[in-house]
Amino acid sequence: MFDFLIEGFGVALTPLNLGLAFLGALLGTLFGALPGIGPINGIAILMPLAYTLGLPAESALILLAGIYTGAEYGGRMSSILLNVPGDAGAVMTTLDGHPLAKKGLAGPALGLSAVSSFVGATIAIIGLTLFAPLLAEVAVMFGPAEFFALMVFAFSSMSVMMGKDPIKTAIGAVLGVLIATVGVDSGTGVMRYTFGMPELYDGIDFVVMIIGLFAISEILLMLEHAHRKDGDGELPPLGRVFVSLKEVLYCKGAMWRSGLLGFIIGVLPGTGASVAGAVSYTTEKRLSDKHGTFGKGDMRGLAAPEAANNASAAGSFVPMLTLGIPGSGTTAVLLGALMLYNITPGPMMFTERPEVAGGLIASLYIGNIVLLALNLPLAGVFARVLTIPRWVLVPAIAILAFVGVYQLHSDLTAIYLMLLIGVFGYLLRKLGFSLAPVILGYVLGGLMEQNLRRALSISGGDVDILWQSGISLGLWIAAAALLVLPWLVPKLLAARSRRVG
Repeated sequence: MFDFLIEGFGVALTPLNLGLAFLGALLGTLFGALPGIGPINGIAILMPLAYTLGLPAESALILLAGIYTGAEYGGRMSSILLNVPGDAGAVMTTLDGHPLAKKGLAGPALGLSAVSSFVGATIAIIGLTLFAPLLAEVAVMFGPAEFFALMVFAFSSMSVMMGKDPIKTAIGAVLGVLIATVGVDSGTGVMRYTFGMPELYDGIDFVVMIIGLFAISEILLMLEHAHRKDGDGELPPLGRVFVSLKEVLYCKGAMWRSGLLGFIIGVLPGTGASVAGAVSYTTEKRLSDKHGTFGKGDMRGLAAPEAANNASAAGSFVPMLTLGIPGSGTTAVLLGALMLYNITPGPMMFTERPEVAGGLIASLYIGNIVLLALNLPLAGVFARVLTIPRWVLVPAIAILAFVGVYQLHSDLTAIYLMLLIGVFGYLLRKLGFSLAPVILGYVLGGLMEQNLRRALSISGGDVDILWQSGISLGLWIAAAALLVLPWLVPKLLAARSRRVG
């Protein structure tokens, strides 16, 4: 295990990869600080540029992972200063972060946010180091039937845990699976949903899909709300940025508990930072809110979701690297980035491409230290990003999106398809759908179909193979439990309360 980590540091400490880790942390913080941009849009915009620049797979992944973790740091600035969540994972941060800013403690709140993020991410990265290689050894025993059952489990956990409306989440995942079926069926050669267009014979390209679905739809939303002043307003005075040691020690319990909880939640497929933040905040409130100060500017209420969010981000790499299934919407995008390099994430990657897996894990240690060093003294500088007017921001994002797609394809058809998908994503968001299940369904749908075909070809068409092994049967039971328990538990509690009453 430690030999694997040493080899990873040998990759991550090269001058190129060190520079990319720093650049990713810096850009990620800036992307995260802008409300609505977040890690997915940042990665979607820069992924085609990294690929066309000819960066090696490990270097590209280090850059994109740096953007992911950096955005988790930066997304808290608008939550604390403007009461505008930078992304879904930062919603819980507003509950105590903004009241602290209104009390004149904006600087210490930003400093505590950086320290809590560092503690939570460190806990999760250590967990990733310890458990990912071990889980990869277990995952080697998975066959096509086990991987198919694992995909079913991922979809069931996603439909339950992502979003406020499980039905809309499930519909979004199904839409993603349908989009993944576009193109020539590799098994039969039949054209599926191509409408006679040769450009669709190879399916919808991942980069076109991700930039259209997230970046273009975000641009349309920004244009719709161009009259708003969320990003153009006055910032509250920061005061001192450095949080005191006494304040950090006051929150140490919240940081450790939430970091561990966030890592566990991040490992579960389809959860993400929003679930981790909500669970950690409510848990910490039950444990620590003796005087009713949570929601009124309690530093523990800020430290808990911040530690959990960043721990969840690092924890979501575990299922991506070991099982080949994304732990969050952002790791679904990173999974697609690996596929651009013809790398299949999963247990064999640790032996076949150790420089990619090890370099990524080692770079997370480096990036976490860089982010703390950047965010403590420069929080005030990064906060100024919030004052960028929309008339500057929207064209800049649009230019990066169009240039990235055209550089990769040199074809106007890809641009038109990107715009069409962007309008589709915009309509979904207006109807209250989360886009993360759509991209997870798109990524997992192809893998699910491939493993189903392989399993049935091995058994000669006998579907019993899908639940014959103990691993696959356990995954089927777990998937069924995830779907039934959220419906059953409230009914049992209601029945119990009626009996008590």
